[in-house]
Amino acid sequence: MRWRARQAGPVVFTNGVFDLLHVGHVALLEAARGEGTALIVGVNGDASVRRLAKGAARPLVAVEQRARLLAALAAVDAVVVFEEDTPLALIQRLRPDVLVKGADYAREAIVGADQVEGWGGRVVRVPLVSGFSTTDLLRRLRAT
Repeated sequence: MRWRARQAGPVVFTNGVFDLLHVGHVALLEAARGEGTALIVGVNGDASVRRLAKGAARPLVAVEQRARLLAALAAVDAVVVFEEDTPLALIQRLRPDVLVKGADYAREAIVGADQVEGWGGRVVRVPLVSGFSTTDLLRRLRAT
């Protein structure tokens, strides 16, 4: 990837569904960006989201719109959509210097962690913003 080769400092990668963008997502993305000089966000494609057991009604927002919203954020330098169940192939292709996930993921459950550490990179787990998740938002919306 030519874009990756042009980055002078550490490149950070994170990934997720980002179905209903909320303050918890923004906090994660800002923390991730703080770990390097460029942030790439991998976004699950629509079929990938459906396979993640998020429910038949998910995603609520199509991948093109989710990617566009993420790309508009100041913390995000690039957005890449992936259709696989995990971002492992994308991580191996991009070879980020830092891999960031929310602290709700145990280190052993972070896809690509072994690979990133294997080429000398770091894995960072970011604390979550309490009370903010897409699942919680949907639960509250459906209760009204």
